[in-house]
Amino acid sequence: MDKELFQKFVAFTTAVHQITSDISKDIKAEALTPLQYKILEYIAVSQPVTLSEISDCMHMSMPNTSRELKKLSAKQLCDKITDPADRRKQGITLSPAGEAMINEAFQHIAIRFTERIGDLTEEQRKEIERALDLLQEKVFY
Repeated sequence: MDKELFQKFVAFTTAVHQITSDISKDIKAEALTPLQYKILEYIAVSQPVTLSEISDCMHMSMPNTSRELKKLSAKQLCDKITDPADRRKQGITLSPAGEAMINEAFQHIAIRFTERIGDLTEEQRKEIERALDLLQEKVFY
């Protein structure tokens, strides 16, 4: 194992969590708990998702995940869709109201992100984009 690379990876993922927290601070709607917002955010970037995928990603039990999804459904922020090929399978997507809420949140996050990278040159931006593409392809697939 390449210990130096692993240490850089750990430092990077820790920094990602910190930056994510910093740029998304105070973004969520007041009617949502931080966990509910994180669930909506996950659904937004991965939809459709299953109950077990949300449970795994959020490190929650299936009953707790189901309970939170019921709350989000009651707020009309997400929908369950049945797989026509296998009616036992259900996917979870954002409702139009959920999409609108997340789009508004992402607009605010985008402004903060733009402020963070405001001093970069065009070449640096392209280099970061290539690095993100490589990470996504090789590490975060």
